[in-house]
Amino acid sequence: MALQNVLFGTMLDAGASEIATASMHTAAPGSDGSSEVSGGSYSRQSVSWKTASDGSIATSGEIQFAIPGGNTVTHLGLWSGDATPVWLGGLALSTQESYGASGTYTVTSLVLDLANA
Repeated sequence: MALQNVLFGTMLDAGASEIATASMHTAAPGSDGSSEVSGGSYSRQSVSWKTASDGSIATSGEIQFAIPGGNTVTHLGLWSGDATPVWLGGLALSTQESYGASGTYTVTSLVLDLANA
């Protein structure tokens, strides 16, 4: 018997409530969020979520990062919203993007999907 999406929805809503900010990384961030972009106007960005549906959950809007020149971004990181943020994990970007000059990286929609995992 397979688990039902209603269970995944409950799990995803609870998990998403812990994710407050996202970060960009220039290499696999490992178990601690290493290789985070730094310099220029870069900063972690707030993340808000829609309600989970059909075993997946998506961000409720775009996430935009200011990336300083000389960086190639490869991963997105997720952090808790505590006074001292805790590393929650990272995801490889579907396509790396290199910046010779400063630019903006936009995540149009981040979807976490347990139904098809």
